Amino acid sequence: MDTVIVLFNRDLRVHDHPALAAACDEARRVVPLFVADPAMPMGLRQGFLAECLADLRESLRERGGELVIRRGDPVAQTMRVAGEVAAQAVFTASDVSSLARRREGRLARECATARMEFRCFPGVTVVPPGALRPSGGGDHYRVFTPYWRVWKDHPRRQVLKAPGMVIVPDALAPGPLPVPRHGPHELFRGGETVGRRRMTQWLRHCVSDYADGHDDLAGNRTSKLSPYLRFGCVSPLETEALAEGGDDFVRQLCWRDFFHQVAQAFPRVNRDDYRPRGHDWRDDRDAVQAWQEGMTGVPIVDAGIRQLLAEGWMHNRARMIVSSFLVRRLRIDWRVGADFFAERLLDGDVANNYGNWQWVAGTGNDTRPNRTVNHLRQARRFDPEGEYVRRYVPELAAVPTRSVHEPWRLPVGVGGYPAPLVTMD
Repeated sequence: MDTVIVLFNRDLRVHDHPALAAACDEARRVVPLFVADPAMPMGLRQGFLAECLADLRESLRERGGELVIRRGDPVAQTMRVAGEVAAQAVFTASDVSSLARRREGRLARECATARMEFRCFPGVTVVPPGALRPSGGGDHYRVFTPYWRVWKDHPRRQVLKAPGMVIVPDALAPGPLPVPRHGPHELFRGGETVGRRRMTQWLRHCVSDYADGHDDLAGNRTSKLSPYLRFGCVSPLETEALAEGGDDFVRQLCWRDFFHQVAQAFPRVNRDDYRPRGHDWRDDRDAVQAWQEGMTGVPIVDAGIRQLLAEGWMHNRARMIVSSFLVRRLRIDWRVGADFFAERLLDGDVANNYGNWQWVAGTGNDTRPNRTVNHLRQARRFDPEGEYVRRYVPELAAVPTRSVHEPWRLPVGVGGYPAPLVTMD
């Protein structure tokens, strides 16, 4: 082929990029393209995305290439660029959300009409979502443990090197990088360069301690790779390949794959109950606002929310605690909390965010749908000295640890901190 367009979406890297590698192998000229879609809600991730795109453009330029950026409907803009360069094919990474699948379907039809090849490649997950099917029938695994057993032994594709050279057509305007309404994030810098550095250093020095330390709320011992996996700055397959001796960490990558294959089979995972349970949710706007502001009067819950508001990220154990509190104790619809997370989490994607929320709510893939998290027991176990709470709820800096984990013992109105929304036991 003479010219191939590689449409980037959630795969903003040059290493282990099957679509880019295939285009460079099969075509004389390659057009790396990203289309900023105004209809795609990015929330507070805009600054992180802008950094990812700037880093990707620089990596492509180092290889003689360019990142072409357009704004508008991804399908229309892709076909417009294809016409400008007389492309013979469009390559892209396959994704699982309903939005991504509609985009892929439209691209396939438009390419067929224009007599162009359209090809989807893996790369968003370790194992492609449709690759594993239950032996007893069905199009996907509904329970994690049997999926894990099959997943860990499934053959992997080869991890691909970054292309040495990317040749783009002459006289194609690259287009400006998007200017976000929200600036770069202080704690997470976007891009493959930063993501790969974090990945290699953490896997080299910290993964062996993951099993013992990943639930330590105050210890800050998780990888914090999730934003880079969400935007595809690092390859999940390469991450797994480098995680030698990190079985517990690899299991988390499997959970990510698991929710992606659920989302592919159930595209409305962000709107409809995967397993309807007949919940009678409460409509309590004051309670929702208190939860969203980290002012529930339950310190471990408020600490988690305030970490999210401050950092665009939340410790995994805290996510379970604060989500369980909303749906189990306040009896608020899981969609309210999931949408709030989706807007503010740097790593918020449809499959994992909504899959986890449904798991907590008992409407998803948990085999124990009535599971309830004891928030205070969790606080005592995973933040025994109250360090995590005090870090994010400074009003309680001088409060003894016992009182931090027993909200009913807190002095009324200490530092302006509210009384608990619900009776705690």
